[in-house]
Amino acid sequence: MKFQVVSSKAVSVRADALAIPVFSDGAESNVAKHADRALGGVIKDMRKRGEFKGDVDEIAVLPSGKRIAAKRIMLVGLGKRSEFVTGAYARYAGLAVRAAARRDLNSVALALPESTEHDPGEIGELIAEGAMMAGFDPSPYRTKREHRVAAVKTVTIAGVDAKVAASLRKGVARGTVLGEMANAAREMVNTPSNDMRPTQLAERAKEFGKKYGLKVTVLERADMKRMGMGSFLSVAAGSDEPPKMIAMEYRGDPAAKRVLGLVGKGITFDTGGISLKPSANMEAMKGDMAGGATVIGAMGALARLRPKANVIGIVCATENMPSGHATKPGDIVRAMNGKSIEVINTDAEGRLVLADGLCWARKLGATHLVDIATLTGAVVIALGNTTTGVMSNDREFVDLFHDAARPYGERYWELPLFPEYGELIRSAIADIKNSGGREAGTIYGAMFIKEFVDDAPWIHLDIAGTSWTDRETGPLVKGPTGVALRPLARLAELFAQRKLHAKADNAAHERFAA
Repeated sequence: MKFQVVSSKAVSVRADALAIPVFSDGAESNVAKHADRALGGVIKDMRKRGEFKGDVDEIAVLPSGKRIAAKRIMLVGLGKRSEFVTGAYARYAGLAVRAAARRDLNSVALALPESTEHDPGEIGELIAEGAMMAGFDPSPYRTKREHRVAAVKTVTIAGVDAKVAASLRKGVARGTVLGEMANAAREMVNTPSNDMRPTQLAERAKEFGKKYGLKVTVLERADMKRMGMGSFLSVAAGSDEPPKMIAMEYRGDPAAKRVLGLVGKGITFDTGGISLKPSANMEAMKGDMAGGATVIGAMGALARLRPKANVIGIVCATENMPSGHATKPGDIVRAMNGKSIEVINTDAEGRLVLADGLCWARKLGATHLVDIATLTGAVVIALGNTTTGVMSNDREFVDLFHDAARPYGERYWELPLFPEYGELIRSAIADIKNSGGREAGTIYGAMFIKEFVDDAPWIHLDIAGTSWTDRETGPLVKGPTGVALRPLARLAELFAQRKLHAKADNAAHERFAA
């Protein structure tokens, strides 16, 4: 997809469709007024009759007439002007591109909303991301297609003030990278598990490493056994597929002492193991590696954006299967840091693989940690499918993450990690146990993971409810969302720019720089 930023008036740009933003409240934009005059007042009449209100995700396509260069006019509803936030630019561009693709149109011109105070660079980034993500192919295995999802080849941002054009173009370049990497992660999540095993996930990481200049290390089962990763290997024990522990390293500032570690759960299929899941909807468990895919995509993005930061991405990749070799409820396993774990429920496997992934990240030099995982069904009960659960042991670090997530319109909500919740992970026979029952299930998972970060500032993201959507909205179709990838990339940039109160781990830095 090619992007253009032009100062020409939107109505004079030649394209298959001209998208015009319309708010459900407030005055019409100048471009909407011009289009309405060209159409003899039909837009005003449609609004008066309630045929088009300007509500969020509402769209209407009209012939343009001779006074407008584009072949069609596309009215795109943005909702209330008072509620219009930066992330809505991605929704606007994505909705316009999806509508054009359904009609096999090749080019779209976008008129910008007037009188907004948003940063031009962010506007350009979000438009590019929304347009790119709208081109994601959710059904690559179909032999016949109703529409060509990649039909749109050119997106033109029109009517731009020359003073902000450079910032818009810079943002578009950045957004193109992040949109491509978000789609790459979504493609991994969408691929069925017979084509996306741990081996294929490792191959994708190696491919990104070779293409974008990342150091990639893949541990095999024997390596993990030698390093004492008994927690991870307990999950892999039931599968015939070889597990992979993957590290991707980006060194943007080797002299810096702080290193950000991103650790993703990469369960390429989760049956629940011996604690077998119900059969209904089990096919969705191909997406239990969404956290790992997000880390791979984020590392690819960072390698292309080249921030002055040091980042390690860890992906804990395995299947969770029942067999005669599988770990059983009641078994005791030992993690890389020496802690013993009583396995109460083999379907609480995500925390077991993350435990050793976090330990390895620390060993490789990470001083600050973020883990991302489709960890608990409990987070869906608590927050539904619109909001990611966030838990942390460090106020300043998690505030930095919220700053990073702000432009994208994704919803995040913090849950507490009060000391009293520590009672949930106590085991009568081992140091800790991996399941404490139904109460506070999301918090319990985070309390378990917290045992493996030492004193490092740490954030846990539970994306079980947000990694997949069952409805079309803005740039998204039914399928993987790529949630948190863009915030994590921006977090790495802010991490390098801002001073945090936590002391750098000098020993960890020496290991990373070696």
